[in-house]
Amino acid sequence: MATVAAAARGAGARAAAGLRGGGGAAVRGRPRAGCARPLCTAPAAVDMKRYLWARYHEAKRSTDELVPSIMNNLLNPDAIFSNNEMSLSDIEIYGFDYDYTLVFYSKHLHTLIFNAARDLLINEHRYPAEIRKYEYDPNFAIRGLHYDVQRAVLMKIDAFHYIQMGTVYRGLSVVPDEEVIDMYEGSHVPLEQMSDFYGKSSHGNTMKQFMDIFSLPEMTLLSCVNEHFLKNNIDYEPVHLYKDVKDSIRDVHIKGIMYRAIEADIEKYICYAEQTRAVLAKLAAHGKKMFLITNSPSSFVDKGMRYIVGKDWRDLFDVVIVQAEKPNFFNDKRRPFRKVNEKGVLLWDKIYKLQKGQIYKQGNLYEFLKLTGWRGSKVLYFGDHIYSDLADLTLKHGWRTGAIIPELRSELRIMNTEQYVQTMTWLQTLTGLLEQMQRNDQRFLQRPVWELIPYRPEPNLLPEAPVQVR
Repeated sequence: MATVAAAARGAGARAAAGLRGGGGAAVRGRPRAGCARPLCTAPAAVDMKRYLWARYHEAKRSTDELVPSIMNNLLNPDAIFSNNEMSLSDIEIYGFDYDYTLVFYSKHLHTLIFNAARDLLINEHRYPAEIRKYEYDPNFAIRGLHYDVQRAVLMKIDAFHYIQMGTVYRGLSVVPDEEVIDMYEGSHVPLEQMSDFYGKSSHGNTMKQFMDIFSLPEMTLLSCVNEHFLKNNIDYEPVHLYKDVKDSIRDVHIKGIMYRAIEADIEKYICYAEQTRAVLAKLAAHGKKMFLITNSPSSFVDKGMRYIVGKDWRDLFDVVIVQAEKPNFFNDKRRPFRKVNEKGVLLWDKIYKLQKGQIYKQGNLYEFLKLTGWRGSKVLYFGDHIYSDLADLTLKHGWRTGAIIPELRSELRIMNTEQYVQTMTWLQTLTGLLEQMQRNDQRFLQRPVWELIPYRPEPNLLPEAPVQVR
């Protein structure tokens, strides 16, 4: 995403720079000597409104001319994006999560989780049978949303802890902006109320962030039950509702409901990826070590890997760890590894070495590092959860990490549309034009330039009044 935006910014900068004449890159500070039409030479007697509109229309024409060239250099949704320099020749060990990393699931899985958890609410937690009428909507929620447990509202909060207006939902209905501001005494949420990397908050049940792909059915179920209670004027405690839904979603996994359903119809729930085996086999052929760390149980992983890789999948991996209970696996030093035999029975042997072809359960990262010696930047680990899979490994242990983000494909498709490119290029061009006007040291340009601001694509982000220049 950053690359497309950067391309648009670059195009905008070029368009704005071209307005000054003489071409070349935009330079902050004083105008370049020798510019054909530096803004500082504009005669004071000129009709300023006409002068500004001329600059505005010239910028618009420049933007329209640049858009076709940008459209010829769009990003590939299947590409790999790097936030740092890395040479794969330096990587000796490759690690993988299982769910949504080596194996991807069809759209049917979230419906399965939603329905199973909804039925658990009815059968085990005595919730009204009428909530069975609600069905899973795959377009309702996205990863990264926050849920205010005590107020029972779902929302999007940005990186600066500001609530994004129009994204706050109580049940299945949008909460008006005025009510949100009144509820939170503004739109900012203090840091101490936010959940940490693992969804926990120092103030207890306050704000929970949903970062796991499996959490999409949980957010939808929470909102559906909230909707039912609100529509039927049923008095309830939001904290209890959150806990019950959370427990029901957890039980779908822990009680094996999800695992049994997938194993019974693997072709329905698992998307076959023919390239998976080819990639793993190529790494093994080049002498790379590989390991698998997953929270899923042994038999479930075995059946899935047999389907997407083949019966000999364990021959490709040097270490296989199941039911690791991440993120505790990365932080808790107390849990030793246990060996799992072919029948899934746990053995009591003390583990002195992690052997190829063997499956281990639980354990912890510190013991893993001690037994394998796989440390630092020679390790590249792939996972789908940015926090519990990847953050600690990079910050505490120096591993290189790769995030598998399925949503990025649809984001890039949107950013590759002509409408998005046109809007971004125009926004950056007009921003550059405004900056040029504001940098000019002649007072006659300072006030009229603000007349252009309402024509920016996002006028609400601008200050209410111009800054006084003295």
